[in-house]
Amino acid sequence: MADDLPDRLCTNPRSPYYDETLLQQGIGIRFRGEEKTNVDEYCVSEGWVKVAVGNKVDRKGNPMTIKLSGPVEPYLKPNE
Repeated sequence: MADDLPDRLCTNPRSPYYDETLLQQGIGIRFRGEEKTNVDEYCVSEGWVKVAVGNKVDRKGNPMTIKLSGPVEPYLKPNE
């Protein structure tokens, strides 16, 4: 199923890796075997995710993120 998904995807509309139609379908991320719900951006080939750090924002209003390294497994969430 991960073959259908891009290598890199971001939730920020200003990013070149943003894909609104794909995000509306529902993407799930498994990082190091755990389901993550606060992922802002991921890259499968480089093995990292950027996750939001609480409710903190930078000076431009974007959420503050940290980059974590490890195996990333994106998947399409089933339709409910």
